[in-house]
Amino acid sequence: MEPLELPIEDVLDLHTFKPKDIPDLLPEYFAACKNKGIFSVRIIHGKGKGMLKRRVHEILEKNPLVKSFNTAPAEAGSWGATIVELKR
Repeated sequence: MEPLELPIEDVLDLHTFKPKDIPDLLPEYFAACKNKGIFSVRIIHGKGKGMLKRRVHEILEKNPLVKSFNTAPAEAGSWGATIVELKR
C-alpha cells in the first residue's frame, strides 16, 4: 500500500486512523504543521468512552513540539476534541 498523503491543516480528525497509528502520526503531523506555519491544531478524537482522548493526551504530554493542550471549547467539539498549541 502507498502511504496516505494528508492535507496539512489546523484540524486533524483521528476517526479515519487506526489507534496503533496515532503515536507516529501526531509527531509527524505537528512537524508538518510547524513547517507550514500552523501553530494551533484541533485534534478530533471523538467522545466515546474517552480511551482515544486519554491516549492522545499521553502522547501530547511527551511531545517536545507541544507547548500546551486543552479540551476544545463547545463550538469546536467540546470534550470530543483537543486544541494543541505548538511551540514556535
